[in-house]
Amino acid sequence: MDLSIKTEAFQQDDQSWLGSAHGTQSARTVTLDASAFTAGTHYPNGFIPSGTVLAYIAGSTTKLGPYDPSNSTTEPGVAVGFLFTAVKVPADTSKPVGAALLTHCRVRTAKLPFQSGKGSLDANGKADLKLAEFV
Repeated sequence: MDLSIKTEAFQQDDQSWLGSAHGTQSARTVTLDASAFTAGTHYPNGFIPSGTVLAYIAGSTTKLGPYDPSNSTTEPGVAVGFLFTAVKVPADTSKPVGAALLTHCRVRTAKLPFQSGKGSLDANGKADLKLAEFV
């Protein structure tokens, strides 16, 4: 029996980007490629925030990374949904990370965690997602 003291960090999730609870009951499980996210940008505190726009990683049909409006890391550069809840990034970023993908929802775009660069939402991403509403 291991009785040593262990600590674990948690983060309060900010889902203010959600315009309503519409669609939140239908999030699906996906796998994130943690190495596709940048430590100082996407998870400065060890957690990828909810609301991050996701896309399939180039050459993969199973792993997701941050949607890249410039299409340099995602293929075919198509946004597929939003990270529903914050996800802790493991120390070894080569390990797969389970996450919840939200594909049908109402979104307050001004409240999304990234307003430019990878993980942000542009006009092409909005068209890809065909969401119920952007407010």
